Amino acid sequence: MSGIIFQLRDLLWGGPLLILLLGTGLYQTYRLKGITFRYLPLALKLVFGKKKPINAKGDISSFQSLMTALAGAIGTGSISGIATAIAIGGLGSLFWMWVAALLGMATAFSEALLAVKYRIEMPNGSMAGGPMYILSKGLSYKKWAIFFSVVAAVTALGTGCAVQSNSVAHAIESLIAVPRLMTGILMAITAGLVILGGVKSIGKVAGVLVPFMAGLYLLAGLCVLGFHFDKIWMALELIIQSAFTGQAAMGGFAGATMLMAIERGISKGLFSNEAGLGSLPIAAASAQTDEPTYQGLLAISGVFISTMLICTITGLVIAVTGVLNEGLTGSALALAAFGSTWNVLPYIVVVGLILFAFTTVLAWEYYGEKCVEFLIGTKGIIGYRCVYIAMLVLGAIADLDLIWAIADIANAFMAIPNLIAIIGLSSVVKIEAEGYFAKIKLQKIYQ
Repeated sequence: MSGIIFQLRDLLWGGPLLILLLGTGLYQTYRLKGITFRYLPLALKLVFGKKKPINAKGDISSFQSLMTALAGAIGTGSISGIATAIAIGGLGSLFWMWVAALLGMATAFSEALLAVKYRIEMPNGSMAGGPMYILSKGLSYKKWAIFFSVVAAVTALGTGCAVQSNSVAHAIESLIAVPRLMTGILMAITAGLVILGGVKSIGKVAGVLVPFMAGLYLLAGLCVLGFHFDKIWMALELIIQSAFTGQAAMGGFAGATMLMAIERGISKGLFSNEAGLGSLPIAAASAQTDEPTYQGLLAISGVFISTMLICTITGLVIAVTGVLNEGLTGSALALAAFGSTWNVLPYIVVVGLILFAFTTVLAWEYYGEKCVEFLIGTKGIIGYRCVYIAMLVLGAIADLDLIWAIADIANAFMAIPNLIAIIGLSSVVKIEAEGYFAKIKLQKIYQ
C-alpha cells in the first residue's frame, strides 16, 4: 500500500501538474501585465502600514484574514518541508521554489480576488467563500465544486493536521525525548480549545502568533547566516548550479537529479505558500473588505513572506552549515543546521515549529469545516471538528515519509480544480484589477 501511495505521488507531481501550476502563474502574470511585481511594494505596505478602520462585511479584519492564510501556509512545510525537499532534491530545489513563488504571486492574487467577489453571506451573518463558490457561482461547475470540497476536507485532515502534529512530535522527541503520543495529545487539547471559538477566535490567535513566530524564526536564521556570512555567496552559486545540473552525492547525501530538484522545489513551494492550492481563498473570503483586489494584494505579500523570506532562511541555513552531508531529513535536518552554530538555536526553532504548526492546524481546520459546510451545511461542523482533533493524535505517531506522501497527493487533487477556476475566470480578474487601480489613480489625481 505504501508503495502505491509513493507511486501515485510521483505520478501526480510529474510533468502535467508542474506545468499546470507554473503555467497558471505565468499566464496570470502575463495577463495582468506583471501586476504582482509592479505592486509588490504596495502589497507589503498594506500589510505593514497603518491599518484603517473598516466597516465592510466580513468575519475578521483583512489583516487577520491574511494572518490566517499565512498561518495555514507558514507551517512545518516552511521548516521540515523545505528541509525534506533539499534532502531529496538537493539545494537546487530552492531555486525552483523561488520560481514557483514568483509566478505563484499572480495565482494567489487571482484566487483571493475571486474569493471575495464570489463569496456569499450565510443565514447566521458569517461569510463563506473559496474555490467551491468560485467554481459553482463563477463557472457553474457544481460537480467540480463538490469534488474540491470533498478533497479539501480530507486534505485538511492530512496536510493541515496529521503532517503538523507529526513534524512537531518528531522534532520534540529528537530534542528532549518527549514521547510523540504525548505531544499529539497536548496539541489536540490546546487546538481544540481555540477551534471551538470559530474563525474569529482563530483570526485573533493568528494575528498575534504569526507575526511573533515569523520574526523569531527570521532572527534565529539571520544569526546563523551572520556567523557563516563568508559562505552565503558560495551557497547561492551552488543553489543555482544544482537547479540545472542536479547535485552529486556527498557524505550522507544520496545525490539528486535536476528533475528531482524541480519536482521537490515546486511541490514543497506550493506546500509552503499554498498559491494555487485553493486554501488561501477560503481565508480571504472571510475578510472585512468591499474590494476584491485589495485582498488580492494582501495575498501577494503572503506568498512573498512565506516563501521568499521564511523558506529561504531555512534553505540558506542548511546550505551554509554543511549538514546536508549527514544524511538527515525533515525537522531533524533543520535542527542540526541551526544547532551547528549555537546550541540554543534548536530550541528556538522547535518553539517556532510548534507555533507554526499550531497556527496551521487552526487555519486548516477552518478550511475543512467551510468545505463540509458547503457540502452538508452547518450540521456537519461539530462532527468534523471532533475527527480533526483526533487526527492530531494519530498523526503524531504515524510514519513521517508516508504522511508527507499522502499530503502531496491531497494537495495535487485540491490544486487541479482551483487552477481550472483561476484560468476560466482570468478575464474577471483582469477587469476587477484594472478597475481598482484606475480608481486609485483617480483618487490620487483629485486629492
